[in-house]
Amino acid sequence: MPIETDVLVIGCGIAGATAAWRLAQDRQRQVLVITRTADPTESNTRYAQGGIVGCGIGDSAQRLADDILAAGAGLSLPQAVHLLAQEGPALVQRLLIDELGVPFDRTPEGAIAYTSEGGHSIPRILHVGDATGRAIEEALITRLRALPNVTLRTSTTAVDLITSSHHSRDPLAVYRPITCHGAYALDRSTGNVQRILARATVLATGGLGRIYRYTTNPEGARGDGLAMAYRAGARVINAEYIQFHPTTLAIPGADNFLISEAVRGEGGRLYTPDGRHFMDHYAPHWGDLAPRDIVARAIHEEMITHGYPHVLLDLASHMDAARIRERFPTIYATCLRAGLDITKDPIPVVPAAHYFCGGILVDEWGRSTIEGLYAVGEVSCTGVHGANRLASTSLLEGLVWGYRAGSDIARRTDLHLVRASEIPPWQNVEHGIPADPVLIYRDQRSIQYVMWLYVGLARNTHRLARALRELSHLWETIDGFYRTTRITDELIGLRNMAQAAWVVTRAAWHNHQSRGTHYREDSRQEEFANLGNTKDSWDSPHGYANLEG
Repeated sequence: MPIETDVLVIGCGIAGATAAWRLAQDRQRQVLVITRTADPTESNTRYAQGGIVGCGIGDSAQRLADDILAAGAGLSLPQAVHLLAQEGPALVQRLLIDELGVPFDRTPEGAIAYTSEGGHSIPRILHVGDATGRAIEEALITRLRALPNVTLRTSTTAVDLITSSHHSRDPLAVYRPITCHGAYALDRSTGNVQRILARATVLATGGLGRIYRYTTNPEGARGDGLAMAYRAGARVINAEYIQFHPTTLAIPGADNFLISEAVRGEGGRLYTPDGRHFMDHYAPHWGDLAPRDIVARAIHEEMITHGYPHVLLDLASHMDAARIRERFPTIYATCLRAGLDITKDPIPVVPAAHYFCGGILVDEWGRSTIEGLYAVGEVSCTGVHGANRLASTSLLEGLVWGYRAGSDIARRTDLHLVRASEIPPWQNVEHGIPADPVLIYRDQRSIQYVMWLYVGLARNTHRLARALRELSHLWETIDGFYRTTRITDELIGLRNMAQAAWVVTRAAWHNHQSRGTHYREDSRQEEFANLGNTKDSWDSPHGYANLEG
């Protein structure tokens, strides 16, 4: 028998958890939250070191909006930016500080301690040491666990969204607008795929950094939500805009641990291995506090031009040792385990894929183009981030749109629960071969290297054409593998990685203009004059006509 609930929330980072919390205020409404991990706090939110935007001393909504718009490189949606700037800091105060009691760092006088980050014109970032996301996430999950009408199901992986057009037993449903009725989900403990039917579904699955070889993202950031929504027919925009974090730890075995933007906000400076400070050359106005795409490309340019394996981020010369250990305890401890004492030595850093600025197009309430389907957090595209995200606005966006999506669902009376008899059970490959972990690992690595080498910080026509060819071949192989193999979380992730990578690459191919995080080395229009046939030759798996640059 299927599971029935009023609202299904897929993912429980700050956006999903906030939506569930808001919905649970009506104790008559049942909310089911599922996450693929055994620990519900394991999410992109947990790894957000730097902080969340608040209202700094002398700050204003207009000043914050101006900074977000400047970072977005002309592609941010003004009304979405102003909504975030107006509502965000107040929600931080009301929900995170007053309601949840998140222990943000304070000054000796007891006031909130604000710090600076790249692209901000004023110190306005609230933080809990260098583990802000973890503190917020743990507070949210603790609150959700205490609510009687919220059920948290861990080790449960969403496989595909259930829609009227794709899954209804009524053949005439294909003529009606696409409506989401929940999701098929894999119980990882039993291997069974269940139908979860819901009046409304909220996608809060995070980003897709794991489609790249080097990333700051945790293991689950595979593009699951993007791929599921895309297969269902949702509109996806701005997929080419992948933000690369400029500073991740470049020590073997450290797995690209993120070195927070706040390190530069607190005075850290970037140098070449031979001791040359270079950011004033690339960004005279901002210097080391330039927006992330500028810093990342500057580092990339220095590494490519001079053959450096990394650059150096020096904090020890600008902050005393005790303060470093107090302000950045996680970074200090992680580097020390890797054999580096950041109170004495500079940190070797390289750029890595960090944040997905595009995603499932949603409106100001988190509603996607599919009826009954909401998307919040990194999987969505609200228009706030444009072509480049301003530091520490991601947690704020997740909070605001999670709350707004929950509020919108709560007041709607037109959402109905589909009859179980209308939706068939999942068709398992009962006698399929077991998923070979070696093949899955090899295909994952293939996707990651294609994306890193050809669809990374600097792109051009020939690299993107190569990426499309290789990803098309990989898709055929993986899709065949998927259809003949017993389903597992790893196999679901591989399929979604392939699809998400293809979506990003196709968007990058179609956008010939360099803007923000999308940098085309060959942006001159005439270079594409003889490539028209090639552009149209890539048949897209599963209805990619929805893709927009």
